[in-house]
This record gives sequence, C-alpha cells and structure tokens, in this order.
Amino acid sequence: MPALATGAGPEPGLYELLAALPSQLQPHVSRPEDNTFLQDMFGERSLHSLFKIHEQLQLYEESKPVPVLDSAAALAHELSEELEGKSANGEIKELLQLLAKPHVKSLLSVHDTVAQKSYDPILPPLPDDIDDDEDSVKIIRLVKNKEPLGATIRRDEHTGAIVVARIMRGGAADRSGLIHEGDELKEVNGIPVDDKKPEEIIRILAQSQGAITFKVIPSVKEEEPTKEPKVFMKALFDYEPKEDKVIPCKEAGLAFKRGAILQIMSQDDATWWQAKHEEEANPRAGLIPSKQFQERRFSMRGPVATLPLQRTSSRRSEDADYSGFQLAGFRRSFRLSRRDKKTNKSMYECKKSEIYDMADVPTYEEVTPYRRASGAKHRLVVLVGPSGVGLNELKRKLLISDPQHFSVTIPHTSRTKKNQESDGVEYHFISKHLFETDIHNNKFIEYGEYKGNYYGTSLDSVRSILSKNKVCLLDVQPHIIKLLRTGEFKPFVVLVKPPAIERLRESRQNAKIISGKDNKGSAKPFTEEDFQEMVTAAQTLEAQHSHLFEKVIVNEDLLTAFGELRAALRKVEMETHWIPVSWTHS
Repeated sequence: MPALATGAGPEPGLYELLAALPSQLQPHVSRPEDNTFLQDMFGERSLHSLFKIHEQLQLYEESKPVPVLDSAAALAHELSEELEGKSANGEIKELLQLLAKPHVKSLLSVHDTVAQKSYDPILPPLPDDIDDDEDSVKIIRLVKNKEPLGATIRRDEHTGAIVVARIMRGGAADRSGLIHEGDELKEVNGIPVDDKKPEEIIRILAQSQGAITFKVIPSVKEEEPTKEPKVFMKALFDYEPKEDKVIPCKEAGLAFKRGAILQIMSQDDATWWQAKHEEEANPRAGLIPSKQFQERRFSMRGPVATLPLQRTSSRRSEDADYSGFQLAGFRRSFRLSRRDKKTNKSMYECKKSEIYDMADVPTYEEVTPYRRASGAKHRLVVLVGPSGVGLNELKRKLLISDPQHFSVTIPHTSRTKKNQESDGVEYHFISKHLFETDIHNNKFIEYGEYKGNYYGTSLDSVRSILSKNKVCLLDVQPHIIKLLRTGEFKPFVVLVKPPAIERLRESRQNAKIISGKDNKGSAKPFTEEDFQEMVTAAQTLEAQHSHLFEKVIVNEDLLTAFGELRAALRKVEMETHWIPVSWTHS
C-alpha cells in the first residue's frame, strides 16, 4: 500500500501524503466551514507527530534491529558496585549519580524487557498443598487505570459467597474476557474476601493501583460471545443514578436527560439494562433502569400531579393572531373547544377525551436513524401550543415564505354554504348525514359540533397535501398527536410556548386577540387573565405531553421564533435524525 510506504523509496510516505491532502481535497469541498475543518484537522501537530512515529516504526520493522545485550540493568548495577571502591573523582561521582536516578533505572529495565520480549506478567506460583477435590481456580491479573473495572459484585443468598453480579459491556473486565458473571471471588491482591462485605471489597479495589490480581472460581456456565443487534432508545425522562436509592451500584449508573439517544448494550437483566450514550466513543456501558422496571416505578408513584387545564374566556377564538389582524384565508379554527361562562352547554364535543392517553407511562422509545429519501413524502408538521401563543402567525409566515412547499388543510363542515363562500376554499361543504358517516368510519383527525353543525379536519385532506410532495402544517389538540404517530405521517411535533409572563406582557402590549363571543371575529386587547392562562396552559402541555415533542420553541419574538422553526424544518428534511422504529415497519 502506498500510504504505508516509509518515504525511503520513490513513493511518498504517509507523512507526505498527510501534508498534501488539504490541497488535494480543496476542489471537492463546497462549503468554507468544511475546508476550514479539514485544514485544522490535517494541520494538527499531534497528528503529524503520530504519523512520524508510525513511519519510524515502519523503518524499525524493516531493519529488524537486534539488541547488543538484554541485561543492561544488571550491567549498570555491576558497574555501580565496581566504581564505588574507586577514587572519587568528579566524573565517577557524576556517573554514579546518573546510574542511580530512577528514570535511568526504569529506562534500562524497559530496554531489557523489550530485548528479552518478556511481556507477560509474572504470576505467583501455585501453592503445593492444593487439594485435588478443590474447585479449580483462575488467577487473573488486570491492569487498572483511571477507568473503573466495569464489574459489580454481590453476596450469594444461598452460599454466602462473593460472586460477580454483572459485567459492564465495554468495560475493562468485559474487554479482558477473563471475568464472567457468576464467577466466585476468593482473593483480591492476596487478601481473602470470604468474610468481607461487598462494600469493603469495593474499597480495596478503589485503593488499588496498577495491576490487580484476582483469584476466582469460574462459574459452571461458560458464556459464549454473541453479537447482539444494535438497539437504540430515546429517553423520555431524566435519570440521575446518584439519586436512585435502589440501583445496585451508583458508580456504575449512567445519567441522561430526556431526549437523549441511548445505545442498549445488554438487556440480559430484566431490571437493569446496560447502555451508553450513542454519540460517545467510550465503549464502556453504564446501568439504567429497564423499561418494565421504570414503568412499574412510575405507576407506583401514582398519577402525576398536573397543572389545571386552560380555562378560556368565551370571547377567545382557538388561536389568536397577536399582530392585531387576521390574514385573508385564515379562519378561526373549527375546534371551538371553549365554554361560555353564561351557559352550561358545551360548545364543543370532542370524540376523544382530553386525557385519554394519560395512562401511558413514558420511559423509553426504540428509535432508528432516518433520512428522507429523494422524492419521498415529507413528514407531517404538527404545531401545538396554548391559545394566543401565535400558531396561526407562524403558519402564515411559513406559507408566505414558500407557498409551493408548505400548505394547510381545508376543514369540512356540514353547515350551509354562504353566498360569498366557495366549496374547497373556506371549507369543504358536505351533508350532515355524510359527515356522520365519515365520523363512524374514523375519517376525521378531530371534529366538533357548533350550533348544530359539524366541523372537522379529515385524514384525506392531510394525505392530499403530502401526496403533492408538500409539507402539511397542522395544529391540533395534544391528545390527537398519538393518533397521528404512525409510519404514514411520521409527525414532527413542535411545541410553541410563550416566554416568561413579564416578557409576554411587553411583547403583546399592543397586540389583540380574536373574540369569539359575538361570532364576528372582532379583535380585543389581551388581558392579564389571558397571559396567565397562556403560561399555565403551556406548563400543562409540557408536563403532560413533553415526550411527544421533538422541538420546543419559545415565541418571545415572532421573527426569531419563525427563523428557529424554519431552520428546524429544513434540518428534518435534509439531515439524518431519529424516529420510532415502529414507523419503519408500517
């Protein structure tokens, strides 16, 4: 291979190739930041030094030098003893001081080890009085560095023996292949452990440095290495092992935040899985609670206390356009899920309960990398947020920014068409009987009844937009999201929430909200009650449904929020990301 040439011949060496690579790759680099990255990477001094060492080792392999002697340390010791009796002139004193330095002694010792090719550790001799009936033992020596050994121990309830409870995947013990689960531990560095507690043994290991010698009785079961398929889980809750009172070993735990992607290294234990963060190069795994165990723990805590649901004034439309006007073509939402304070009659009756999925316990979700193929349908974009937060304004700006790329659904209704209306523009007008038939056939994402007329968004209206290779923008009640989380729609769910209430007052100071009291769509200024309800509703959404959101945007400034949303949608369309593995099977 030319890349491994030493540089002595006509072909360039690895070091020369490394120096030439940036200029050779420049014509193939389209973005300036990529070129800067390559220049910095290939110009790293430590990388150059590494390749220089590589080439010197290649020269060593070719010349195969033979040591003059393999006992330089012994020769130096003999020389020191002989010079001790000589006249003490300055040069002899300097030589004796030099040979007595620890660094020189270590250097000569390493020279002899390499010369003798004696790399194996010297094990202590086996005792002469071994009983033939005694269980076979293994003497294992591992070199300990700053990394933990990656094994946990426990006392067997029946025999009282100290046994290896768990081998952490990717840890030092696992990589050695010498220690296995179930092995009985007899000694650590010559110290018997039969009468010691697991905590005492852990302290002995923590205080030990360098090589650690174990005396173990192998378990009867010999584990055969198996190549498990890679499994990735998205964490739907925060976990801190230091605060977990039941984890077998806090030091072996793996902390993570909600949304983290974890590679599951082992599910052999039904209670404690072994995992590592997907982006980390370190192969060592840590303990995390299994899905079943964490679900049981969550359920034993009882229902999670939730914030009160948003109570909305009768003068409020579903979604306010806080710029003070409403764009032509944007209608008040048919989802008139509001309660008039003056009547007991519900203005809106939804097919699904607002909390129908609260029994679900979010722990982990198996995910897989996904990148939209060229020509494939776009993911459905679902916006969720409290009334007045600006969902309509964000949708409006997306539509204006690229009307050929983004689109919104047109609702269905059973009411009579007005003179100025056109079918398929404001609404799809159908008969009440046909609407009820479609309800019975589950053709609506959501629907409601207002003043004796039905209003709803159909599944087919979403499919129609996606089939045109457009991005469908949809805002729904949060409990509807679960119905859309299928491989057909692959929804990208964005929570839009308001800023802190102080900033909310400032940003909405001159804004207005669409009134629904007189059904004329009149706009009125925000009140303090509106602000409080908006913040409370956002907190409720995040507390109850946070595991469904892939992106959270704080709408403190509309232009900034729009820029953040547009960048997130572009990233989803162009880059590889994680989706539930179940979506790839449907």
